[in-house]
Amino acid sequence: MGWNQHHGSFLELGLRTMVARMPRLIASTIRLAHRADPRALRWVAGAELGGGIAQAVGLVAVSQVLTHVLNGGTTSERLTDALPAFLAVAVTALIGALLRSASTAGTGRLEPKVYRVATEEYLERVARVELAAVEDEEFHKLLDSAQWGAESARRMIKFCTSVVTAAISFIAAAGVLTVLHPALLPLLALMTLPSAWSSLTIARRRYISFHTWIQHARAGQLLGRLLIDAQAAPEVRVHNIGPFLLRHFRTMAETGEREQTRLASLAARTGLVASGWTGITTAATYATLGALLWTGAMDLAVAGTAVIAVRTGSANLEGLVVQLNFLYEESLFVADLDRLCREADRRLIPAAGLPLPDKVRTIRFENVSFTYPGTTDDKPALTGVDITIPAGRIVALVGNNGSGKSTLAKLLCGLYAPDSGRILWDDVDTTEADRTALFDRVAVVAQDFYRWPFTARINVAIGRPEAPHDEPLLDAAAEYAGADETVASLPRGWDTLLARGYKGGHQISGGQWQRLGIARARHRDAQILVVDEPTSALDAEAEQRAFDQIRALSAKGQTVILITHRLHSVRHADEIYVLDEGSVTEHGSFDELMAVEEGPFRKMYLIQSRQYVHEGPAQVPGQRGEGVREAPGRGD
Repeated sequence: MGWNQHHGSFLELGLRTMVARMPRLIASTIRLAHRADPRALRWVAGAELGGGIAQAVGLVAVSQVLTHVLNGGTTSERLTDALPAFLAVAVTALIGALLRSASTAGTGRLEPKVYRVATEEYLERVARVELAAVEDEEFHKLLDSAQWGAESARRMIKFCTSVVTAAISFIAAAGVLTVLHPALLPLLALMTLPSAWSSLTIARRRYISFHTWIQHARAGQLLGRLLIDAQAAPEVRVHNIGPFLLRHFRTMAETGEREQTRLASLAARTGLVASGWTGITTAATYATLGALLWTGAMDLAVAGTAVIAVRTGSANLEGLVVQLNFLYEESLFVADLDRLCREADRRLIPAAGLPLPDKVRTIRFENVSFTYPGTTDDKPALTGVDITIPAGRIVALVGNNGSGKSTLAKLLCGLYAPDSGRILWDDVDTTEADRTALFDRVAVVAQDFYRWPFTARINVAIGRPEAPHDEPLLDAAAEYAGADETVASLPRGWDTLLARGYKGGHQISGGQWQRLGIARARHRDAQILVVDEPTSALDAEAEQRAFDQIRALSAKGQTVILITHRLHSVRHADEIYVLDEGSVTEHGSFDELMAVEEGPFRKMYLIQSRQYVHEGPAQVPGQRGEGVREAPGRGD
């Protein structure tokens, strides 16, 4: 029921309130426009002001034309007397057309720039917030709603221009009417109030509906995208999921259609009532003009000018209310954007902190506990964890799914702060450390690392964007990861686009992607390398090569945190920590853990190693399940 709330601000809006808030709305739009392009803003403001003045002069000139035309004398004399006023009308019309064109050009220049500035405003912040904010459901709700704010900021330029145009034109027409006869001005307002009420009521309903149905609409769009998603396409076809998705898409679309039909029916009813009242007030206005003529209180020429001014003023006032209504509605979405920016500022990763040692000797987890924000059962992901990671060593984290291995790695990388306990880089607590410097020390190869829709070159170099994209650096990283053959097989080598569905795009296998991911981490050349299931998509030979490379890194002084389910791959780890349900159950070297008869590591290792026992004549002597032998390439 709605993704964002405005504390009823729009529902409490009335005509008087809306007019009172007009200066603030225009001011906020001007601030956005000034930040985007001050010169274009001055251009539009000057054109709008000049256009309003031209319209007022034009109305006065029309009054002069009518006065001369309706005066006594011959037709030629009357036309001759009216000629200067005719010229004034023509000149003001031409000037008005030129200024409107200039305003349109300036607005067209401003709109895309305002959209870019507003979009960058929240993207730049969201890219620097804590990971906990990105994973927070409430923050994402605000983000989804705020994304409309950038487009609303762009539209506000057009609506603000229209509001200013209508306001200046209305003031000009009202000024002329006041000079002609003061009684005509309140009648002009009465003519427009019904349509203004109608527009405001319809917009209010539309806004309520939008916030009530935004999640529904977003889910319907997701179903539509799933039908054309390249990754989902094989399963959609093999499992015949298309009819299922279409059925639910149709159901959700039909529900949305019923809501739109309801809004249209209410809008028609409201519009009919407003039209009836407008007809009554219009009749009253022209009856008043007739009475003024009948009693001789107004000349015929003045009455003709009054009719033109009434029609012009009525149209301008109605346009003013409608455009101001749109402006206010868009401003609410821009307010969402502002609220997101404030919330993001509150949850930004600190820009400074204590410096880390140049060469960290030890990383220690001291009684660390952590629970993911928003967890429904409040079950801790880590509880009282104590771990020591010496520099230049391989430390393996093993355990079943959900044991806390990946969570521990995220805390190590500084993506989360512990709820209790400390994580020390030598003597520096990571909660007080310079997080940017911490991130610079770490490279990560995750099982689900992101496959960027860029070229192979960028997919490797993006792990260290400040470094030059030199071929020697890239080639060395590719050779290290075994990705050199993959790059050589691509149609354009390093410059091949790895995004199927785009022109020149190419698709590679999961194993090839994993090699590029390892090359990305190698290219980053960080002090600490975290590898989370790094070989899940590799064949046996490539897997063995990857682990050999990891061992080589530790020999050169790089610290390696190895997270894996494949226990044969941790034989050469200097220290192995076994986790279960967020706690460390045992730790030691491979030989030490295997020496514990009933230890959890030994049990898991024996269960896995039985999968590689040869069941034929060459079976290792002894009882079934004992004296296990690993398949070639799986051990040392």
